[in-house]
Amino acid sequence: MSAHRTFPALLVWLISIFWLAASALPTEAHEFWLAPSQYLAGPGKALEIRALAGTGFRGEEKPWSPPHCVRFVARTARVLDLSGAASPGDLAWARFAPSDAGGAMLAFESGFTPIELPAAQFDAYLEDQGLDGPLAARRRAGSGAGPGRERYRRAAKAWLGGQAGDRAFSAAGLPLEIVPLSVPGVEDLFRVRVLWKGRQLSGALVKAWRAPLGKGGAITDGATRDSIGVAWRGRTDASGGVAIPLAQPGEWLLSVVHMEPCSERSEADWESTWASLTFERAATVSQ
Repeated sequence: MSAHRTFPALLVWLISIFWLAASALPTEAHEFWLAPSQYLAGPGKALEIRALAGTGFRGEEKPWSPPHCVRFVARTARVLDLSGAASPGDLAWARFAPSDAGGAMLAFESGFTPIELPAAQFDAYLEDQGLDGPLAARRRAGSGAGPGRERYRRAAKAWLGGQAGDRAFSAAGLPLEIVPLSVPGVEDLFRVRVLWKGRQLSGALVKAWRAPLGKGGAITDGATRDSIGVAWRGRTDASGGVAIPLAQPGEWLLSVVHMEPCSERSEADWESTWASLTFERAATVSQ
């Protein structure tokens, strides 16, 4: 088999291995988020979209890997498919300039990635993420629970601000998602609803991080800035809703995790979906 024929397949294989290694979920689980070069969308304002995985709102940039993508879109005045905008291994997942000033919601969904953790480490991870149901089930099983065999996927969104704020309110159809009920980054109290397969998810633990803005209000580099602690956490109510206080300007990350028994037990015992939403609250916000 010639080198010219095998190189593309080898490249995809190496990228897949990088995804598996960089996405492993230790006790302090890795968040995953979309990181646009700017959060204000408008005609002629070209921007780049990257993705990072890490802790404390600092992470490593993830290379584009087509085998891991289920969907990658930008919801502007119409839905744009971004899944073909990059080549395997590119750190910039897409470059585009919106056609109007209305704003855009980016949405990415990955396929499943399998992992296995030692029992104590897996239970600590469940407790940290507020996954009370799976944790209670494992405790009932006692020593029979064994190591944590899981497969997980990502469902990430990012809001690019614009004049048509209602574009942020529509669900993107991700398996788990954080849907804004008010324009992200505008009001002091940001209301969202968490949906699981299109239905309201109650009792889900939502976490929020805030990375301060840099000089002149610029977004700081998520791969080099200092890690930060969780700024806020709270659970959704009976309607799947929760309100997050946005007292300070900055780049914000919201995250929620949902886990259920895996239907394909030969693959894993549990399957989880990690949803995130990133947006900016500018230093000066006009109501």
